[in-house]
Amino acid sequence: MAATEQRPMKSRTGRDNQRYGPQGERLVAGVVPLSKDKQQVLLIQSTRRGGWVLPKGGWETDEATVQDAAKREAWEEAGIICTITYDLGTVAERRKPEQLTAKAPKASYHFFEATVENEEADWPEKHKRSRQWFTYKDAIKAMGDRPELLDALERCTMKR
Repeated sequence: MAATEQRPMKSRTGRDNQRYGPQGERLVAGVVPLSKDKQQVLLIQSTRRGGWVLPKGGWETDEATVQDAAKREAWEEAGIICTITYDLGTVAERRKPEQLTAKAPKASYHFFEATVENEEADWPEKHKRSRQWFTYKDAIKAMGDRPELLDALERCTMKR
């Protein structure tokens, strides 16, 4: 989205427009949002488990590219405007079968490194998520048992 574009103040919900891969896996787009000096990463509070996570969510059928979905998720969940700098590739599902649920089915994650250009004071999920900057070491601790998120963070060019 261009800086002059109007950003929606309501998050998308539901899975009606969700894209799925060849094995029925949900296609998820996300960002590793870095400060301009690459010293910190911005994490958001998970609505499901309360821990800290990277902004991510479903790639929908009306979005031309997975990058479009990643930037939309960064806006909806973290209230950030960012520039994608690197394609970090696809991260396969690594949760154990008992961690998969109807609300959190098997997924394939595509992450991008992004530079945060602006943090808006108001954003769609402000009422249910907080955001916080972390160093690499603290981000690893904060994300805990989320191997797909740790893998994306490991792939980025953040200063360690």
